[in-house]
Amino acid sequence: MVHGMPVIPRPAASGPLRLRDFRLLLAGAAAGQLGAQVTLVALPLVAVLELNAPAIQVGLLTAAETAAFLLVGLPAGAWVDRMRKLPLMIRADVVRAVAMASIPLAAVAGVLTMAQLYLVALVTGVATVFFDVAHQSFVPHLLPKDQLVPGNGALETIRSSAQVAGPGLGGGLVQLLGASLAIVADAVGYLLSALFLWGIKQPESRPERVAGTSLRQDIGEGLRFVFGHRLLRVIAVTTGLANFFSATLMATQSVFLVRVLGLAPGVVGLVLAASAVGGLAGALCAGRLAARFGQARIIWLSALATGPFALLWPLAGRGAGAALFAVGSGVVFFGAVVYNVAQVSFRQALCPPRLLGRMNATLRFLMWGTLPLGALAGGALAEAFGARTALAWCAAGFLVVPLPLLLSPLRRMRDLPAAGASEDAPADTTDPARPASVS
Repeated sequence: MVHGMPVIPRPAASGPLRLRDFRLLLAGAAAGQLGAQVTLVALPLVAVLELNAPAIQVGLLTAAETAAFLLVGLPAGAWVDRMRKLPLMIRADVVRAVAMASIPLAAVAGVLTMAQLYLVALVTGVATVFFDVAHQSFVPHLLPKDQLVPGNGALETIRSSAQVAGPGLGGGLVQLLGASLAIVADAVGYLLSALFLWGIKQPESRPERVAGTSLRQDIGEGLRFVFGHRLLRVIAVTTGLANFFSATLMATQSVFLVRVLGLAPGVVGLVLAASAVGGLAGALCAGRLAARFGQARIIWLSALATGPFALLWPLAGRGAGAALFAVGSGVVFFGAVVYNVAQVSFRQALCPPRLLGRMNATLRFLMWGTLPLGALAGGALAEAFGARTALAWCAAGFLVVPLPLLLSPLRRMRDLPAAGASEDAPADTTDPARPASVS
């Protein structure tokens, strides 16, 4: 808050959607996510269809999109904790819009190359690191702690809805306009996101600097907070594994669907959109499932129950057989979204506000830093052994993802400990058969 300004209490019983600023945050997320999902389909197809890139170059492109989490992930958190979050998100959106707009402009001029795609992917990746760290740190500024689970559930609903609509829209635009021109939708989405964020009026003061601290000390404080908490460590390991194999999927799915299954761009979009329905269902159910089974239990249960459906990916075939790919992705995405709502809400409630940026950035570095590695592995496997074999290795990896959770204290907990509680203290042992109320 701004010094000297009175704090207006917000009733705990009110849902997050009743807050105007949170609705604007949701609108910005919807615009940005929809454009990003169009690019999820269109950008690899630019490489595959327009530049005739081999599988290894498609893997490198996916790696370039996420390399920023390794390159600037840790210092980004320290910088974010020194800055106001909202203006930083707006600037990041503008940078991403300009970078994406350069692709269709270069294509129209006939000078588009893979080198430019790599550069755009790196620039937008760096901007996304700052945007995402600031965004996750800004949500607790808008919402009270008891509204974080429904608030994050609403954000995941928006993201999953974009995953449903975006790929179909992207595939249709690629079919109609060509892959490079379809990326205009992403640039427009980021600009709309910046405009919605501009309308947020929640007062936000610049964080106070602690005298005598350096960037290295700030980064170290974030690392100590994460590595010093046993539950955060196991969440980082689990999510890092899941992201590694998710990146393997992202690097190979376009090559598999186009060159192995022979699908047209519009059908590729529909397959990816159909698979995202599971993510939307997960976002809508996450709060109820956490209340029913417990926030700790649903973290490991969601990964354990849905991971085996990844085995459907390499079994997909031509024609109607492509539905196996969509079904497998839909169930896996359902579990991933339920998992994310539970663990992100826990992280936000646990961490002191002054450390939110560093905590989120440290975890993003650990969890998202595996993305470029997974993408490179996927591209290399697809180049050497074929896309179907790469997907088989990816699916096998999803069977391993729940193991760190099952070997951790989370396996014995129903609910996650409150901030300040001992990590090894017994969690709430409410009878799981008893219906719980949804907050």
